[in-house]
Amino acid sequence: MIFLTALPLFWIMISASRGGHWSAWMPSSISAFEGTCVSIPCRFDFPDELRPAVVHGVWYFNSPYPKNYPPVVFKSRTQVVHESFQGRSRLLGDLGLRNCTLLLSTLSPELGGKYYFRGDLGGYNQYTFSEHSVLDIINTPNIVVPPEVVAGKEVEVSCMVPDNCPELRPEISWLGHEGLGEPTVLGRLREDEGTWVLVSLLHFVPTREANGHRLGCQAAFPNTTLQFEGYASLDVKYPPVIVEMNSSVEAIEGSHVSLVCGADSNPPPLLTWMRDGTVLREAVTEILYLELEEVTPGEDGIYACLAENAYGQDNRTVELSVMYAPWKPTVNGTMVAVEGETVSILCSTQSNPDPILTIFKEKQILATVIYESQLQLELPAVTPEDDGEYWCVAENQYGQRATAFNLSVEFAPMILLESHCAAARDTVQCLCVVKSNPEPSVAFELPSRNVTVNETEREFVYSERSGLLLTSILTLRGQAQAPPRVICTARNLYGTKSLELPFQGAHRLMWAKIGPVGAVVAFAILIAIVCYITQTRRKKNVTESPSFSAGDNPHVLYSSDFRISGAPEKYESERRLGSERRLLGLRGEPPELDLSYSHSDLGKRPTKDSYTLTEELAEYAEIRVK
Repeated sequence: MIFLTALPLFWIMISASRGGHWSAWMPSSISAFEGTCVSIPCRFDFPDELRPAVVHGVWYFNSPYPKNYPPVVFKSRTQVVHESFQGRSRLLGDLGLRNCTLLLSTLSPELGGKYYFRGDLGGYNQYTFSEHSVLDIINTPNIVVPPEVVAGKEVEVSCMVPDNCPELRPEISWLGHEGLGEPTVLGRLREDEGTWVLVSLLHFVPTREANGHRLGCQAAFPNTTLQFEGYASLDVKYPPVIVEMNSSVEAIEGSHVSLVCGADSNPPPLLTWMRDGTVLREAVTEILYLELEEVTPGEDGIYACLAENAYGQDNRTVELSVMYAPWKPTVNGTMVAVEGETVSILCSTQSNPDPILTIFKEKQILATVIYESQLQLELPAVTPEDDGEYWCVAENQYGQRATAFNLSVEFAPMILLESHCAAARDTVQCLCVVKSNPEPSVAFELPSRNVTVNETEREFVYSERSGLLLTSILTLRGQAQAPPRVICTARNLYGTKSLELPFQGAHRLMWAKIGPVGAVVAFAILIAIVCYITQTRRKKNVTESPSFSAGDNPHVLYSSDFRISGAPEKYESERRLGSERRLLGLRGEPPELDLSYSHSDLGKRPTKDSYTLTEELAEYAEIRVK
């Protein structure tokens, strides 16, 4: 800070020294531009009792002791000086008035250094003062910038040039101050130690753009070519501003992602990457990268970059969207329902982007939504036909996943129309086909015989379950007279169903035993028999009729002869007929119940073997091959 001093300090010292002590005062340091001059103010004192007639003095350069033979700058007795100071030094003060002010002109760098004064009162009354002045030869003005320049706050910058040459007076001008403010010349000021300085002030409000701005000051001396310039760079402090950051980022699961955050501030900011309040990375730098290797859906979300220093902070966010295929769908809802109830099934998944969700049953689309993560399937009143396997499929452009689930519909038994009885010779077989869930118990009732046989008596009744269908077969032997009435009864916890089984002809019983596949086999065997007989007769030269009568050959039935109106769908008929074929053809005929036995003999297994038509034809075919 520069002060205007009305009463120089050396006058106070002079007043204090009137008590008769050897003492001197001069500025400890003084500066001047090269090529100009400088006046070094000096005062000294000595004891009052020494009343010299003449007072002499000597100025030395860089050493106060004569025995060291220092260069003489000025000597009042002989005017003999060192060659470096010839024509450059003279005394401005009056030694008799105890004023030892020295003037040096045409300054050059080698004249910079320490200057000592020695008082000479004659005889032994000589004294070299320890006080000295350091001369600094300069080439640039001194620009003083406050220690802290903050953007948005007014600042004062000063340019100071020494003004200690009485022969040359400097003039100050500013360089590069355009846009900052207009300078103000405060004037010539006296410093604390009695030296003089010319000061110019520049007031302005800096911005962040002014950081690093080069501001100059020029000192010129009129009527000379002497001109000196000095520069200072503004160090403007300002809070961070994030200037570089990713926009929204989309990445495929498993790929590499690099997030960047760059900020402008002075001093450099502390950059921090955060997610959900957790610090992921931080450093004092102007740009910070966040590297994510093999991103997962769990890293999807909002990432924040925070930039801060002592003057403020800034923050911005970026959204990372990880694209991935749907997860395996989850199914929540009722998997078991009673017929007539409402069933609600929720299928949900997670993916990015949201998937297309579809629920299938037997390749039939039941419900679908586009770009949703949940799909609700409503079945207002379930029927047995709703029972079965369902699939929930979720897909987007990155993949497909599916989940299977089963809906079990529980309902009272239903006896299907293909249930019947058929008679052949002295044997009656009754077929009862029941559709039910849960599995029913089946019983055959013969009202005229007062007999009831259930499926637990496996020596009389054979049962097999396939899906929701239960097929039970009862075999009766010894029925030469009119066949008895047979009632099939099925029950479970939801109800009971009874049906008197209708009788069909013997050929239909055969069809029930062998099924459509057996009919094909029988037809092939029939053709083989015809061929065999034909060849035999030809060998005997017997002329045969070219046609066959209906009574010479077994009656052949096609599948259309056995089709029953009102039967279930094709796939269920095939499944049931396959079961019947296994029951009646492949496994052999189930044990028969011979009703010629007394009622007390029920439960005893008959001893007579029984063969089905399929087995007889198979035997004949085997003989033919042999």
